[in-house]
Amino acid sequence: MSMKIINRTILTAAFVALAANIAQAREIKIVGSSTVFPYTQAVAEEFARSGGTAPTVESTGTGGGMKIFCSGIGEQYPDITGASRAMKSSEKQLCDKNGVSDVSEVLIGYDGLSIANSRKGDTLDLTKVQIYKALASKVPIDGKLIDNPYKKWSDIDASLPPIAIITYGPPPTSGTRDAFIELVFHKVCKGDKLDFWQKAKAGMDKSAFKEMINLECTAMRQDGPFIEAGENDNLIVQRLNADPNAVGIFGYSFLFENMDTLQAVKIASVEPTMDTIGDGSYGISRPLYFYIKNAHRKVIKGMQEFIEAYVSDDAMGEDGYLSERGLVVLPDDELAASQAAALDAKTM
Repeated sequence: MSMKIINRTILTAAFVALAANIAQAREIKIVGSSTVFPYTQAVAEEFARSGGTAPTVESTGTGGGMKIFCSGIGEQYPDITGASRAMKSSEKQLCDKNGVSDVSEVLIGYDGLSIANSRKGDTLDLTKVQIYKALASKVPIDGKLIDNPYKKWSDIDASLPPIAIITYGPPPTSGTRDAFIELVFHKVCKGDKLDFWQKAKAGMDKSAFKEMINLECTAMRQDGPFIEAGENDNLIVQRLNADPNAVGIFGYSFLFENMDTLQAVKIASVEPTMDTIGDGSYGISRPLYFYIKNAHRKVIKGMQEFIEAYVSDDAMGEDGYLSERGLVVLPDDELAASQAAALDAKTM
């Protein structure tokens, strides 16, 4: 018997076992992005208020959620995962390997990657180059990439305050971390702001330059100024409130919910708002998703109804309650496409 047939037999058995347990009907299980978490939690609460069984929602980070979600089919595996970036090809391969081949991708809205600090601290207006110089593991100085020497913001630019660079941010498993690296570090290194990277780009073919970007323009510094704060963005908020000199990196929803104690760090003089994130003028924004394991839809009690509630106009629409929690809603055509993908179990 071939390995493919054996794997298919095992996966079929797992699905049959899951269906056989429908009488015991566990609650919906959802994992994934800490940024998507508050939106999913809000839908779960509304769903419970309307008579459904509240799903279990766990903040594991985008990468961690994908790993668990793609591990297999069966009641021990989650039904939905939230993501603050699109599924990677390597994650799709893991899903396919484990029989999780029928998956729907649902774009739920947009989010700004906020950098913020306490209202008791200095008001900051930073460029992407300044952020890169503050947080990258290696930076170009005198034509060479060296270990980051900057200790204070004023070391980078005399116009910035003479306070220590202290930044709390997400770990490598977080989609927020992935998006930050792509939207800040890589944009700087691929752009035309720094001579070192311009010369490197001019002197290499595209594949070699891309490899250099991934090797030398991706790592966050590990010598103290950047501190990994785990997948709980609320912990970052607490630390910012305790230290007025610190800044934090997290999704816009957490800034939105804590505007009484936190203030946004402007990016090139643009403050994150629903309007600036929605129209792209705020330079660090990204799409948010959730992924549905379609093999579980008819087996897990209430799952289809929960999906319908999540993508409803009442939740994701222009005047929906998710916008009240900081989600930048989709334009009408994108919203309709997302609703169709979710409701019709469209395979990605």
